[in-house]
Amino acid sequence: MQWEQPIQYASISDIGFRRRNNQDSCVVYIADEETWTNRGHLFIVADGMGGHAVGELASKMAVDTIPQSFLKSKEEEIGDALGSSIQEANTAIHKRGSMNKDFNRMGTTVVSLVLCPEGAISGHVGDSRLYRIRDQRIEQITFDHSLQWELARQGRLKLDEAFLQQSRHVITRSLGPEGTVDVDIEGPLDVEPGDTFLACTDGLTGHVNDQEIGIIARELPVGDACRLLVNLANLRGGSDNITVVIARAGAVPPALSDLDKPKMPWTRKLWWFAFLLTLVGMGVGGALIGLMRDRLFVEGIATSTVCGLIWVLLLFFRLKPKKVPEEDVADTKPPWKPYRTASAKLTRKFLNDLAELESKLQKTGNEEGWSIDWSAHEEAFKACQETLENKQYSKAVAAYAKALDILMAGVQRYRKQLDRQAKWGKNDEQDQQQQ
Repeated sequence: MQWEQPIQYASISDIGFRRRNNQDSCVVYIADEETWTNRGHLFIVADGMGGHAVGELASKMAVDTIPQSFLKSKEEEIGDALGSSIQEANTAIHKRGSMNKDFNRMGTTVVSLVLCPEGAISGHVGDSRLYRIRDQRIEQITFDHSLQWELARQGRLKLDEAFLQQSRHVITRSLGPEGTVDVDIEGPLDVEPGDTFLACTDGLTGHVNDQEIGIIARELPVGDACRLLVNLANLRGGSDNITVVIARAGAVPPALSDLDKPKMPWTRKLWWFAFLLTLVGMGVGGALIGLMRDRLFVEGIATSTVCGLIWVLLLFFRLKPKKVPEEDVADTKPPWKPYRTASAKLTRKFLNDLAELESKLQKTGNEEGWSIDWSAHEEAFKACQETLENKQYSKAVAAYAKALDILMAGVQRYRKQLDRQAKWGKNDEQDQQQQ
């Protein structure tokens, strides 16, 4: 990556529909040019555990400690600095938990992404995930530290069966419970213009599958994508806190793109020079043969032969494979592969699912009298119909995202009204009449 590449980013941390407090935390740190050269942009998501304020404290400590430690680290390698900063967060959380019996074994997951000159580097502990969406594929960069994934690693369970398991959220590793923790570092991975990275907690992945995540992150602006993903997770149950952070790499400025174009190596230049010299030599030799068939005949042939030999020798040394030292072979890393991958191609089925969800939500809102900006919704819904009829599918995703967002605002107001009524025994209309 280059400093001049713009980064589009957005984040949302939502309490969900079933929890009383939000134990998730997230942070985004966009570096200045000097910090970028040494470290890079940093994105972190954490999912606390331990109940009530305990998990909330643990995740907050993680997103506060890691950036400070990462930026101050003396480690030269960015991956080493990231790993050390996560270890430091683990130590801090473990120490805090040991000081109070009510905080015993407090913990949090963490997933972090660094976008830097070397590319993309991630560090994580737990089952919060990092994805990369490129072209029409979504790739899971991180390995879930969960019981199901460990069983799958051992060949005792297929990952596709994980959603059928009751204990699918049992994690095997987290920050805080123990004094030390193993941190997984992935990368550096190459970053191409348009690559979209998405970090999230299991509150999202428990309700939205990889293909849907990939389509939404690929088709929508980053802020709109975050909102639609959170809305979908809530409409499908919202059983946990939901946190999403999205970062998209922009294009390299044209002036810098020209500088990055590979230059022809000197060996290739010599090869072409020898080739041209051979042609000239053969031409000269032919001319000598035609004009001076006596004494210069032999010299012309000799000249052509020598040039031809030079060309052949250069070609031989250019194509001859270099011998790799044995110690280098042992250190060579195998090519990186994602832990899971899925299609991120927009399909009509996905749009049909959005249309069905919007229709049901609209009907319920009308029947129960939700407070909704119906004029704004009508305009958005009209755009949904027009884009589908014209087969403008990318625009249709954006239109349905807007329509659902308007309806969800009504859902949230209705939920607050129910909470108020349960607590005080009256709704907003009764309260207004009394006033």
